[in-house]
Amino acid sequence: MQKRKIVITYHLHQNLIEQIKEIIPDWSIIVGNDRDIWQEHLHDAEIIAGWKKGMEEECLAPQSKLKWLQTWSAGVDSLPLESLESKNITVTSANGVHAYPISESIFALMLGLTRKIHTYVKNQQEKKWHHSGIKLEMHEKTIGIIGVGAIGKETAKIAKAFGMKVLGVRHSGKQQEYVDEMYSTDQVDVVLPNCDYVVVTLPLTKDTKHLFDSKKFDLMKPSAFFINIGRGEIVVEDHLIRALQNGIIAGAGLDVFEQEPLSGDSPLWEMENVIITPHIAGSTEHYNQRVIENVLLPNLKNYISGNQPSVNHVNFSKGY
Repeated sequence: MQKRKIVITYHLHQNLIEQIKEIIPDWSIIVGNDRDIWQEHLHDAEIIAGWKKGMEEECLAPQSKLKWLQTWSAGVDSLPLESLESKNITVTSANGVHAYPISESIFALMLGLTRKIHTYVKNQQEKKWHHSGIKLEMHEKTIGIIGVGAIGKETAKIAKAFGMKVLGVRHSGKQQEYVDEMYSTDQVDVVLPNCDYVVVTLPLTKDTKHLFDSKKFDLMKPSAFFINIGRGEIVVEDHLIRALQNGIIAGAGLDVFEQEPLSGDSPLWEMENVIITPHIAGSTEHYNQRVIENVLLPNLKNYISGNQPSVNHVNFSKGY
């Protein structure tokens, strides 16, 4: 009788593999970054952890044995969700494992823009000793966190160390620790005029695509900074560029873009009031360990017991 099979498309330390083996000792466990390691196993894998481009042909074929997909990312907007739903394949995300690195990246961008760190790095490269007009500080300002999930909560927690007023937006409008005032997503326009920093931590869904357009930027303070670590397509990029060029907002820290990599001819590269990072806000030395220990293992225990994986279970209708 053929063994049941799990494919994990990332390299894991042996201690993590051993933890998986303890739960499914009789399974075949295929692990590795290299496509050659797992490609031939896709058609009969019951569980796949780590979706890769080009998997559709094998994993969504009529004879596929796939029953559960664990993603390696928090966002699931790049997945063929309709096809997965039609085949009744359970999908769980890596939501929550990014809270520490992304909240740190958010504050790196906020502090960098506020204290002009990017300007001084350029001055250093040119051996130029120049004040460069620094004057702003972040303490006791107002931050609007658009999308208060695990990342948003950790961001709010750090903001409190700076004595900031925290305004939060989430789909439900439900109150959250460290957030002074919570609003639902249809109240974003009420929040934006009051913020010195607008931080987007939303997933990309049909409701959030192009949410931030010229109308939203017009509502913001001309002194406000815009930070996006969610998804690039949440923003109409041309409208953001015009808002930055025309002084509608003061600056932006951007980790995500409508098209990635960002085109070399984008005006964003040359702007003095913009800091760009290449979609790396969630990168951390602990990433794989957190996906396995915080999400995959508890879900695997449920799955083997005949229950639905419950940690970060993706709601197909919501898109996250």
